[in-house]
This record gives sequence, structure tokens and C-alpha cells, in this order.
Amino acid sequence: MNIEQMKTVLKEILTKTDLTPCVVGHRGVGKTAGIIQVCREISHGYVPLRLGQMEVGDLVGIPYRDGETMHWSRPGWWPKDDAAPAVVHCDELNRAQQEDTLQAIFQFVEPPSEGQQRALHTHKLAPQHRVVVAINPPDGSYQVAPLDRALLDRMVVLQVETDAQCWSQHAHKADFDLQVRQFIAANQQLLSTNISSFDMQIEPSERAWEMVSKLKKSCRFPKELEMEVYSGVIGREAAVSFLQWCAERHQRPLVADDILNRWNEIAEKAEQQRDDIQAATMSDLVTTLQNNPRINTTQQDNLVAYIAVLPRDMRFGLVKSLLRIPAIADILCQDKYDEVILEAIRRISQNVA
Repeated sequence: MNIEQMKTVLKEILTKTDLTPCVVGHRGVGKTAGIIQVCREISHGYVPLRLGQMEVGDLVGIPYRDGETMHWSRPGWWPKDDAAPAVVHCDELNRAQQEDTLQAIFQFVEPPSEGQQRALHTHKLAPQHRVVVAINPPDGSYQVAPLDRALLDRMVVLQVETDAQCWSQHAHKADFDLQVRQFIAANQQLLSTNISSFDMQIEPSERAWEMVSKLKKSCRFPKELEMEVYSGVIGREAAVSFLQWCAERHQRPLVADDILNRWNEIAEKAEQQRDDIQAATMSDLVTTLQNNPRINTTQQDNLVAYIAVLPRDMRFGLVKSLLRIPAIADILCQDKYDEVILEAIRRISQNVA
């Protein structure tokens, strides 16, 4: 993805989840600038940590004694509990010069467990704050340490690549020298000589699938970026298989059994179906209820919930068909369903008149 796409994805993750994005890209591509811009756009403070320059004490604080108890002072960079939301940017994660520095930050980049706060040694990060990581790729071009799979498994890896058009837009907004802009426009191959392949060795795991679940439930990524986002969590092979499976499942119309018995699971899909697919679902629903109109209270609520998410014209058509089934008509005319059904009934009455 290019830097603008990265910013779109980063905003979704930072505002809707507590996961840790890891932005990977070659020098000069705009990782840090992009993260700072996202912080401004979502009204979060920005706390930079240059891990290549830090020691363990800079992260966990200096120990001191209080009676019989040992404590660690809070680092000066640590966002206060009552402070406005901030993003802690762990820059140069794989440039940490000491092994114990990398081990110390390991805990901090891990998303908090259910009901817990993100922590670093004895310090707890207030829930309004977020963490983002940025690194250069471990492809032999940089003096960086390889990150093991356990650490990568705790982050959403976003791989950022050079994009001439994206750079051109930025150069224009920043008022770069006109001759520089024109030269790059005519010689895009000279914008950067970076290698685009990163080989981050990302593979699926139980924790990775849990992260995919959080992203799937909470975030809305542009379709063209979904593959890259999920590849940064479970690897490309698993991401391809997962999205193909989702696409095949999504293209099949829902059936009456889905609407009546699995509404909580399929409500979002029901609302997003194309009109032609929606028509197939409505047809199956009417046919099923004509053959067996006896439905329990939960199924009645699910039926009305489905009617409520339909566009007005389709809602009118479905209610008109259902009212021809006496047992279903009695259900739809209950007072508790007036808010959803009444408008359709009024339109039917007007058409008859």
C-alpha cells in the first residue's frame, strides 16, 4: 500500500481497536510523517520513542525503594492517565541496540488482554491511549535486528511502498520545487530505488486469527486494501483463502432459515445485499412462510428486523406478499411492530384506494 492508503488503514485501527499497527517501509517513504498526520487528523497527541537510542531504564523507569517495597518511577514520556488520547510511536523497534531493550518493549506492543490494560513492566497505559510501531524491513539493506515470529504475531503489519503518484500529490501540496516535481514526473524510476518485497515471514496463529476477527468486526477498510491488511496479520496465503471464502459466501443469497434463526449473525450481510440478491432472499422467505407460517416469538422479531433494514420499495413489496399469508398477517399487525410495518400497510391501503 502507499502512504495515503496506510493512513486510511491506520485511522481505522487506532480509532476502532486497541491493536498495534506496525508500519514497515524503506527509508524516506514517509512512515513517521504519515503517523504524525494521522494523529492530527484523529485529534490524538503524539509521543515519539526512538528505541534505537533507548535503554531499559528509559522504558521501565528507575527503581526506588519505599519501605520494604521496590517500585519503578514512571518514565517522563509516559502519557498520564487523565491526559487527552495520545499515540505512542515506537520508532526503530528493530534498531534497539540491546537485547534487553527489545525484550522490555515486547510487552508494550502486545495488545491488552480482555479486560486488562496495556502494560510496560509495572506501568499501566490508560485505555484512551494507543501504540503504533514503525520499522525498516529486515531485508539486509539496514542495520536492524530480525524480529521473531512471536513479536510479529502481536502486531498488524502494514507494508508501505513507494508510489510516484502519491509522492507527486504530496510534493504539490508541500510546494516542492517545480523542476524537481517535473523531473520525477518524467523519471518515476528515479524516485526511489527501494526493493518492494519485504519477506516479513508472517504466518497464521490462534492470536493472529483473533486479531483478524477484531479487525473484521470493528473496521471498514477499502476493498482494495483488505488483502494487504489481513496479509499483515496471517500471511498472504491464509489471507487469500479467507477473503475468497468470504466472497463466495457473501455472494450467495441469504435464505429464510438465515433470516429467521441466525439474524444476529447475518444482520449486516442482510442489509448490504444487492437488490437482485435481496429479491432472491425475499422470495425464499415468502415461499417458506407460505409452506409453514408457524414461527415462534424470536423468529417473528427476526422477520420484522429483516423487513426494517430493507429499502422502502422492497419493504413495501415484502410486506404486501406476507400479508397474503393469514397467520403472518396476524403477526405483522401486532402493536409492537407498528413502527416498522405501519408505513408499508399505509402504502398498500393507498394503492388499493
